[in-house]
Amino acid sequence: MISYGKQSIDQSDIDGVIDVLKGDWLTQGSAVETFENDLCIYFGAKHTCAVSNGTAALHLTAMALGWQPGEVIITTPITFLATVNCIVYVGATPDFVDIDPVTYTIDPNRVEEKIKQLNSQGKRVKSVIGVDYAGHPCDWKALREIADSYELQLVNDNCHAMGASYFDDKQYALKYADVVTQSYHSVKNITTGEGGAITTNNKKTYEKLIRLRNHGLEKNQENFQLKNNSFTNDLNSPWYYEMQELGYNYRITDIQCALGLSQLKKIDKFIKRRRELAKKYDLAFENLKNCEPIQKNMRDFSSNHLYVLKINFKKLGKTRERLMEEFKSAEIITQVHYIPVISHPYFQIKNYKNSNFPNSYNYYNSALSIPLFYALTDKQQSYVIDQVKKLIG
Repeated sequence: MISYGKQSIDQSDIDGVIDVLKGDWLTQGSAVETFENDLCIYFGAKHTCAVSNGTAALHLTAMALGWQPGEVIITTPITFLATVNCIVYVGATPDFVDIDPVTYTIDPNRVEEKIKQLNSQGKRVKSVIGVDYAGHPCDWKALREIADSYELQLVNDNCHAMGASYFDDKQYALKYADVVTQSYHSVKNITTGEGGAITTNNKKTYEKLIRLRNHGLEKNQENFQLKNNSFTNDLNSPWYYEMQELGYNYRITDIQCALGLSQLKKIDKFIKRRRELAKKYDLAFENLKNCEPIQKNMRDFSSNHLYVLKINFKKLGKTRERLMEEFKSAEIITQVHYIPVISHPYFQIKNYKNSNFPNSYNYYNSALSIPLFYALTDKQQSYVIDQVKKLIG
């Protein structure tokens, strides 16, 4: 089977993991800090907190930024559930705006309209989460201007976009967002199996993230609240720590970070190959009558995490379900990214109206992701192209 996405693991990855397995620390060791430092360098960040997965990264972001019940967080319906669930975890209220029909990322004009609407209703908007969907950066300049105008926090759910550029800048994310989250799931641009990270330039936010990642424990004596408890006969008690707030065990292991360190060294060649493959698809599908690729003119600055076709199923004369089965019979695994969050039963009871999101539903009803990953061979891609032409035409 040729899947829509897949990790790429070579001997250097395996060797890095084996070195940790042979060492003294499988978790809470030096590989975690080294991975965090390398991520700081890559993103141009002052601080990085590596965590167990991308959902944990979003949850801790919500907590560290102090989102509370009664506050509204605006985001896009075209994203994975975790982007929105992190808002609900802390008791805040998610609200949504439609996507731009060209970029398929959150529409800044609609964001500002939503803020004005909510403000007129006496509701407090606290933050906006932009999602760099399929590897294409949002209009971060516009979003930052809006955030500054209304004194809002800005979060970049960057889980698809490691390796992307914005105005020719690979370190764009923290130049606009206050906090950036990453996922290193196996189908992402680099992987730690499961894993994630949060980057920020704000020291207080970082210190809170580190504390919340580890049960809410504080080990830095400068930050102790009960300082007298940490000393005996004027000597610091080396075992002493304080639980200062309720946190979680969202730690990442040294085993995962060893893999991440090895993968990070290859990110540039991973992205280069993804762009080559995406452009080859674009050229091959130029004259197809029943479908077109999304984000076609954006390959050179997207990380090309996904390759999505918009298909006119009515014109094609078959359903998406049937088409996916036909691809599966041809040993090709396709996928849909994503069901609009507001369509799920949990959010349906919140009375979000589908008619307010025409671009999102137009996209969802036509979208199909086909295989795109670093290890996809030329032979495999040629086969996928042949099958797309045969089954979609």
